Amino acid sequence: MLTTRPTMNPFPAEELALLRQRVAGPVLTPADHDYAIECATFNLAVAHQPQVVVGATSAEDVALAVGFAVAHGLAVTVVATGHQAIMSVEDGLLITTGRMIGVSIDPARRTARVGAGTCFQQVVDRAAEHGLAPLTGSSPLVGVVGFTLGGGLSPTMGRAKGWAADHVTALEVVTANGEQHRVTPDHKPDLYRGLLGGKSNFGVVTAMEFGLFAVNRLYAGGLFFSGEHAGDVLGAYAKLTARAPDELTSSISFLRLPPLPFVPEPLRGTFTVHVRLSFLGRAGAGEELIGPLRAAAPVLIDTIGDMPYSGFAAIHADPVEPAPFLERSALLRELSEPVVANLLELAGPTSECPIEFVELRHLGGALGRAPKHPNSIGHREAEFGFWMLSIAMPGQADERMHYADQLLARLAPWSTGGKYLNFMATEDVSAEQVHAAYGDATYARLRTTKSAYDPHNLFRYNHNIPPED
Repeated sequence: MLTTRPTMNPFPAEELALLRQRVAGPVLTPADHDYAIECATFNLAVAHQPQVVVGATSAEDVALAVGFAVAHGLAVTVVATGHQAIMSVEDGLLITTGRMIGVSIDPARRTARVGAGTCFQQVVDRAAEHGLAPLTGSSPLVGVVGFTLGGGLSPTMGRAKGWAADHVTALEVVTANGEQHRVTPDHKPDLYRGLLGGKSNFGVVTAMEFGLFAVNRLYAGGLFFSGEHAGDVLGAYAKLTARAPDELTSSISFLRLPPLPFVPEPLRGTFTVHVRLSFLGRAGAGEELIGPLRAAAPVLIDTIGDMPYSGFAAIHADPVEPAPFLERSALLRELSEPVVANLLELAGPTSECPIEFVELRHLGGALGRAPKHPNSIGHREAEFGFWMLSIAMPGQADERMHYADQLLARLAPWSTGGKYLNFMATEDVSAEQVHAAYGDATYARLRTTKSAYDPHNLFRYNHNIPPED
């Protein structure tokens, strides 16, 4: 839990008072009552304690906050929902965008415009009124903008449509000089390309426009199996993904869920396997496609069926309450027999794996193709995303993270060497790790863009891309 702390503000009280007068949202310091609430993130393992926090209500508020930070030599951090909070901030200025919500749909152009704090369920519900749908994350509570700036891997139709970033048509952003810009593939294309993959390195995105799809239903849901059948299920899943059409997006997770009341009884305090699927075709075709997977082992829970797109959250059934979590990830070239064997040895039913979530997400399809307008989402050759998550505070999960590192080392021969940006962990912050996440050419280009728009590295509490100098 975040607690307030005494601090020495590097700015005169009258200038803070002037900022409060000009900004429509709250401007708080550690001495203020609602400071801790304003700084809170969904990932409780990351605790922000900045010298000042601005609860922005508009792009104008953001510009004023950035201008104040520059004037007083404060680094700037941005939080919408805090699902992807990277590192704890103990100084500088924090901008929260959760008040900047709003969705407008253009059904003729099949596009949506959202404010910086908008969550996915809000977009899905509005788009559904017109028979349209966005590329969503797995949780309805995740912020659209942060998800998309990191690539946006959708569990509903990612393999059919590609990355969410591939369909962005315009971004509105406040850069380090306090100026507001509207960028598109044709206007300031370097900044457009940098933001889509560079995340918070180049400014504060205040609004985003992106494409929607004529989809209103899915054949989707999940299958839960007892962990003792992990080998049979993972083998069947490998065969399914080897022949899967682009219309099928899926993932598989080894779960070791705690014995808590919110966990369904068959899954409570035991090892289970969860396969998540989303198919854009007819239900009959979907049933035939996943039939061998259903037959691989006795099914504990089966939620797969025809559903409205607005029910997408049921596919992964992500937690809805904030929690502390730590993670590790990699991108894999294949799910071959050696990969399956290593996963079962280190994370299967006979292992002593202490990690709560060990997951594979099937990539490929449209996720592997180049977008119409270039962006900074790379490593498209990967066929699977590998992700591990443990519920714990920093320092309390050393054994689990050490085990996770062992698992990554074992799978290294099948890794692309890259990472999915939204799954990069709090430890993936060194210059070498960030460089590797992009590759040489993209990283060099992003550093040039950084030099143009943030030459003093104002936005640096992130997976940082430094200016060239």
